[in-house]
Amino acid sequence: MSVDRSGLEGRTLVVIDMQRAFRDEGQWQVPRYQEIVPVISRLQQALGSGPVFTRFIRDEAETGAWAAYYRRWNGMRFPSGSEAWDITMDVPGGATVVDAPTFSKWGPELAALVPEGAEMVLTGVATDCCVLSTALGAIDGGRFVTVVSDACAAVSDEAQKQTLALLELLSPMCEVVTSQEFLARTTSTG
Repeated sequence: MSVDRSGLEGRTLVVIDMQRAFRDEGQWQVPRYQEIVPVISRLQQALGSGPVFTRFIRDEAETGAWAAYYRRWNGMRFPSGSEAWDITMDVPGGATVVDAPTFSKWGPELAALVPEGAEMVLTGVATDCCVLSTALGAIDGGRFVTVVSDACAAVSDEAQKQTLALLELLSPMCEVVTSQEFLARTTSTG
C-alpha cells in the first residue's frame, strides 16, 4: 500500500551495516550483499548529502545474552578494531557513521539525525536482523520508515520475503518499496 509522504519534512538515507563481516565469506555472510551495493549507490546519488552509515561493532564484554550469542557465532568474535567491521562502500563527505554493538541502530544518535516528521529510508543488511530491528525502533520513535526492498539483503531469499511481508504489515508507519518506485516518487515530489 503506497502512502502519500509528500508532506514530510525530509528524507534521511540510512545504510545499515555494509561491512566486511557481512560481505566476506564467514558465519555472517549475506549472499546477495554485492547485488544491493549499486542500488544503494543510486539512492545515495538521488538523495544527495547527509546519508547515515551504521556499523555493527561487537562489544567485547559480551554481557548478558550476548555471551550465548557469541558462543553460537564464535567465528565472529572479532575485536572492536578489526577490519571485519570496516564499511565496504565509499562513505561520502558529509555522511555520519553510527556505531552500535546491537542489532538495532536506533537510539539517541540516529534519532537526532532523523527528526520527527521526517522519513528514514532504510537500506543494507541483514533485512531479517539489523534492518528489521532498526525499523521497529524508529517506528516506535514515531518516525516514518521506508524500506527499499532491493537495497536490502537477508541471510536467504525466504528470510527476505518473510521479513518484508512483516514490515508491510506496519503500514502506514512503514512502507516497503522497490528502488524504482522510491526514485519515481522522489523525482515526482522533488
